[in-house]
Amino acid sequence: MIRMERKMFFFTKLCTVLIFTNCVSGDYPKAQNVSWLSINFKTLLLWDPEPTNYSYTVEYSIIGQNRKKNQHCIRTMETECDLSNSLVDLKAIYSADVLSKPLLGVNSDLIEFPHTTSERFSPYNDTLIGRPEFKIEVSKDKRKITLHVEDPPIALFNEQNQRRTIRDVFADELQYKVTFGKATSTGKKTKISASSEIELEEGDIDPGVSYCFNVQAYIPSRSTDNQLGELSQRQCSPGDDKSVFEEYGIGVIVGFIPAAWGALSEIRLWGGSNLAAKHFSGDDGEKP
Repeated sequence: MIRMERKMFFFTKLCTVLIFTNCVSGDYPKAQNVSWLSINFKTLLLWDPEPTNYSYTVEYSIIGQNRKKNQHCIRTMETECDLSNSLVDLKAIYSADVLSKPLLGVNSDLIEFPHTTSERFSPYNDTLIGRPEFKIEVSKDKRKITLHVEDPPIALFNEQNQRRTIRDVFADELQYKVTFGKATSTGKKTKISASSEIELEEGDIDPGVSYCFNVQAYIPSRSTDNQLGELSQRQCSPGDDKSVFEEYGIGVIVGFIPAAWGALSEIRLWGGSNLAAKHFSGDDGEKP
């Protein structure tokens, strides 16, 4: 017992002597609000607050396996860590710890540092699928509309250093949900397609009518609250029933109004001037 007290006394004195050579003692605030943010497999670990006289180190692992560190998130002053390329097994379930540690180059007498553990996270099941882009093609007989959907690219690359898409990851599990309706109506229909080329024919649409579409990724194997991706921007097909606004666009019409008004003003001015000239010349317009 006496030897232990002497060791503690010696260490305390040593820290006192070496305080100007980066030896500190004491606790550090724990990270708070540790959470995952992941879109198209771009995966960040986020937390609060910003550190002052201490730093953060992130450790992560597949559940039940040894923890690893990301070289960019060791003794960092940031409050986020990009783990996109660290979570190699996309179908695995991960957890992460954010440890509060002294600043880089500073020693501490703590054996175990304060840490906060994240919720479990699986890239395959939890990343949000971003909004897809698509193009509309109408057949010549106007009886079929085809949507050509571009599979959203993700933050990961293959061995040839080519950017991968969500189709590369989900393969046959990837489907698309289309929500559509007539441009002149509020009614909506939906259709699920396993292909990136979605065909709508009679029974789905009326020939020659303009329809508006939204598309989103659909992964039926996921839990219900994670099955749908972000909704695309709304796009409409041309149709025989186009209004003047659909035909020319609001910008053209707005630009046309001042021109038409100017032309009308000139006609009225010319008419008024001509009438005044006749009046002063005594010509009342009647022939003898």
